[in-house]
Amino acid sequence: MLSQRAKYTIRAMQELATLKPGETLQAGELAERTKAPIHFLEGILLEMRREGLLQSKRGRSGGYALNKPADLISIADLIRLIDGPLALTTCASRTAYARCEDCPTPDDCRLRAVLLAARDAMADVLEKSTLTRRAV
Repeated sequence: MLSQRAKYTIRAMQELATLKPGETLQAGELAERTKAPIHFLEGILLEMRREGLLQSKRGRSGGYALNKPADLISIADLIRLIDGPLALTTCASRTAYARCEDCPTPDDCRLRAVLLAARDAMADVLEKSTLTRRAV
């Protein structure tokens, strides 16, 4: 399930993607536009800056802006940064695989096969969807 933190992150990043080159948006205005609690959003913005996705400018006319083109930031990347792997179980993860404790033979597990297919379908949509483009 997508966490509230991931939802706020995606909404904030999508809002920042609407800015014109050279424009910034202050955290308070961004919180208002995205209906996110300011203190919660400030932590997200700092994390996105540390990850290199945002730049910030101090001062009265300062604020936040994307640090790379919006069409290069996928929704999948944001979800992975905030919530971790996209897969429903660790055995179906492409980035954080771990064998399930209760599964004697992962290669013969019929549930794993279904979860891998679900993960691949979801990842396909989320990786093709960026801050400015929807895959569907």
